[in-house]
Amino acid sequence: MRLTGTPSWLTTRRRPDGSDEPTDAPPPVAPRQIWAVGGGKGGIGKTFVTANLGTVAALGGRQVVLVDLDLGGANLHTCLGVRGAQRTNLGDWLDDRVPDLEKVAIETPIPRLKLILGALGQAGAPEANQQRRIQLLDSLRRLPADVIVLDLAAGTDRATLDFFLVSDTSFVVTTPEPTAIENAYAFLRGAFYRRLAQAMQTSPVRDLVREGMAARNERGIKTPLDLLGEIQRTNPEEAERFRKILEDFRPRLILNQVRSQDDIKIGFSIQNAVRKYFGFGLEYVGYVNFDDAVWRSVKASKPLVLAHPQSDGALYIRRIVKKILEG
Repeated sequence: MRLTGTPSWLTTRRRPDGSDEPTDAPPPVAPRQIWAVGGGKGGIGKTFVTANLGTVAALGGRQVVLVDLDLGGANLHTCLGVRGAQRTNLGDWLDDRVPDLEKVAIETPIPRLKLILGALGQAGAPEANQQRRIQLLDSLRRLPADVIVLDLAAGTDRATLDFFLVSDTSFVVTTPEPTAIENAYAFLRGAFYRRLAQAMQTSPVRDLVREGMAARNERGIKTPLDLLGEIQRTNPEEAERFRKILEDFRPRLILNQVRSQDDIKIGFSIQNAVRKYFGFGLEYVGYVNFDDAVWRSVKASKPLVLAHPQSDGALYIRRIVKKILEG
């Protein structure tokens, strides 16, 4: 299932003698881009994707910081071969034991790649309220890094959705299984409604918006497009504002554990369904195939793109990063 048309920046660089040599150097990227990797359920490979996206960016010369925001089940360090026990982690910053977030970032075995650990094995792990989340985002944007990748907790917790929404690039990861796809739809719906609630909290139709966001409502509203129709009938001016929010909401989709051409097509089906029923765009940026090299890399606590750089999965991940860095 190898894709055709290998990007030039993944394959060649001119040597002094005029010949070509392989390179992973990506095109330039604006400083301090924040990427968020989320998903509707656990076990879909979200942390695996985070580790490999960050590694590719670092191998291409970027200063990268990975941040484990799964405070209840942090394991991003394991994918990088980092021992997390007794190390400074995000919980120390949240509890004000370490005031400078930059000092929480630890080195990894990968050059130019640092890691902010989640709270590891701590009873009553600290939570970030809304004010603290704003402070964390501000601190993240001040880190001396080109790319910051957030590994979000699974599900639709309010804090998870907030970090997904404020990032410059937001990825939702799913697998081709029906349960994972259903949870991906729920995650996207929850993220959009969270953005809508924030944007229209002072709107004259805010009560209608709140009603439409409820899973069961008397108006029979099931999707954002249904809600748009109700707002159009009530307040056409606010409907235009709603439509603009729909147009501006453009998360990215990564399909993991793909086994066949039919599985690949599922990504396009999800993209089309989201447009048809939700009304916003979902960019299908790529997939990672099901490969023995993947589980071997996980078992070895090493990113796939380092453990098996010639594998199809590593190639596909590099292409996803290239697509995002090129904008």
